[in-house]
Amino acid sequence: MLKLDVPGFKKLRLEHIVLDFNGTISFDGKLLPEVADRLVELKEKFAVHVVTSDTFGTVEEQMKGVAQTKILETANHREEKQSFISQLGADSVVAFGNGRNDAMMLKVASVGIALCQGEGASAEAIQAADVVCKDIGDGLDLLRFPKRLLATLRA
Repeated sequence: MLKLDVPGFKKLRLEHIVLDFNGTISFDGKLLPEVADRLVELKEKFAVHVVTSDTFGTVEEQMKGVAQTKILETANHREEKQSFISQLGADSVVAFGNGRNDAMMLKVASVGIALCQGEGASAEAIQAADVVCKDIGDGLDLLRFPKRLLATLRA
């Protein structure tokens, strides 16, 4: 868990990391090299979840020992991701994503982090986020080094 009092923003009590898979922590179904080690380290403080439609059919293999996976079952991924965040307790979640279908998830999470990597990022996801990072390594490092997150979010 990460507790952080961010002046002008809110008091954070983060217990869960929820990540989109394709475009966020993987590219063309393959986990980005900087992700696994960081997530394993962050598992000491957070429950780590990956939510995905599993377009490439690789998420179970790629996430073994790294994160819990949730394969999306409906055609409405936006609402299904938002519902998953709500079930965990949105106030305890930091969410990462890049697509339009991540926007609602980023908005309801206590902290939403949009990423603009190889797939780009939808304008809707960026507008819904609290923070925008150029890559997942920088985004995860905000949790590894919380003073960076504090500096970004404080008023």
